[in-house]
Amino acid sequence: MTAPSTYGLSTQARNLQWLLTDLVEEVPGVNSVAVVSSDGLLLLSSDPGAGAGEPETKPKAKGPRGASADLATIVSGLGSLTTGAAALMDSGAVKQTMVAMEHGSVFVMAISDGSLLGVHATPDCDMSVVAYHMALFVGRAGHVLTPEVRSELRQSMENTP
Repeated sequence: MTAPSTYGLSTQARNLQWLLTDLVEEVPGVNSVAVVSSDGLLLLSSDPGAGAGEPETKPKAKGPRGASADLATIVSGLGSLTTGAAALMDSGAVKQTMVAMEHGSVFVMAISDGSLLGVHATPDCDMSVVAYHMALFVGRAGHVLTPEVRSELRQSMENTP
């Protein structure tokens, strides 16, 4: 986890961290995960291989906080782009976005409060399994991600070196 130790965090924040860790560790092919607030701020994240038993031969993360910050930026941008596209097409709220690339995939799923869950996965991941586990996370996290918990998570990420 990129977030600091769970000491001092509320039960809800610790539960969200646990759900994120579970998503990374239990879903094959997941490289990194980020939860981004509706205003684009990183709330929770994992780095490639963090706690997932990945070999240390993976490339080092880039960006100000590594791959997590990069993923958060991408998730926020995709969320904004697809929301704008849905409005132009008069198609309602965006529920899920998936971008398949030659060397990986990015999934973005809306959380009920306007926050977004983003996952970067390997090209050989089972997309339906990733989407299913993301939906489980969203279902469990949606009611817990209150304004108070979002504020707490933001502060904890700001205090992370």
